[in-house]
Amino acid sequence: MIIKKNIYCMYGISLLQGMVFYGPIATLYRQNAGLNIFQITLIESISLVLTIALELPWGVIADKIGYRRTMLVCTFLFFVSKIIFWQAYTFLGFLLERILLSAVISGLSGVDSSLLYLSCPEEKSQQTFAVYQQLGTVGLLIASGVYALVIKDDYRFAALLTMISYGLAVILAFGIEEVRDVSNNSISQSKEMIAMTKRLFRNGSLLMFLAGIALVNETHQTITVFLNQLQYMACGMSSQDIGLVYIVMTLSGLLGCFSMQLTKLLKPGRTLKLLIVIPLFCCLVLGLTKQAAISVAAVLLMHIAFQLLNPLQLKIQNHEVVSQQRATELSVNAVVMDALAVMTNLIFGKVADLSLSSAFFLGAVFCLAAYLCCSFYLRKAALTSI
Repeated sequence: MIIKKNIYCMYGISLLQGMVFYGPIATLYRQNAGLNIFQITLIESISLVLTIALELPWGVIADKIGYRRTMLVCTFLFFVSKIIFWQAYTFLGFLLERILLSAVISGLSGVDSSLLYLSCPEEKSQQTFAVYQQLGTVGLLIASGVYALVIKDDYRFAALLTMISYGLAVILAFGIEEVRDVSNNSISQSKEMIAMTKRLFRNGSLLMFLAGIALVNETHQTITVFLNQLQYMACGMSSQDIGLVYIVMTLSGLLGCFSMQLTKLLKPGRTLKLLIVIPLFCCLVLGLTKQAAISVAAVLLMHIAFQLLNPLQLKIQNHEVVSQQRATELSVNAVVMDALAVMTNLIFGKVADLSLSSAFFLGAVFCLAAYLCCSFYLRKAALTSI
């Protein structure tokens, strides 16, 4: 079933939710309110624990009430979380924002990709995922430009503009059409969820793939969102310089639209390995340097690699789905990935408070483990059909 209206609405939502105007100073924003790095990563880990707890229930709910209603609820909660973030001045305030955000993340997990996957031809799904991802990057680029040229050091105004953008995304969500029949059989859904969980834990190669992607994902998230700003300041860069670099980094993410072309050129297996080796190399470079230009280049390269990797790994996950309850099965996958992310976040936070360079070397270790996990998956999987 092809529903172009859904694709355009999802593209618009991605663009608007990409407009995080406080993005260039996300860590500094929290530090300005009195939080330290460990508190920031502690909040992230608490949020991930809640995401894990809500992941499977949300997957069942999404398959029961439909993907459209789930998107409506989640975009509204996303909007509310930005209101709270705008007004947060304490650890508890930022924790409340992340608690609500965990409900959103677990709700959207698998639903947004399922909506896109079921609204376009399968052979175009990787490209659709890439465009969806890149529009989020375009939104972030617009927001970064506004921050650097207009907002500058007014952190709270940046949060206010972000809240407005997320409110507009709620309106767009009303244009989404349902893509599947809604099930009312809760008992059969519960049995299916149990069967999915058992099937996943019997599939060792898929488990290894999910673990590998989780390690790369969390390494990229921690370094390009939090630790990069600390590295830049250690290199003597100003807040304005950091804002400008953030624009360049966001712009570099647009190269992710070439994910499908790169995959066709190198084949899925080689592409997957290459896009894990690159972040590993970047982590080693960041751990060894305090030069601004080299640090910026390493962070940019890591971000580009992740943007190229994400559409491919989303397609692989959707390709591995074998049941009709797509959102629930992808939620089961997400639980495994999030469980690993909780541990990596806490470890990153503790190590970063002791030594920033050590945190980057830790990222290299995580990427090496990810490479080994995905190599194991590739020995067992047949990716020729994707």
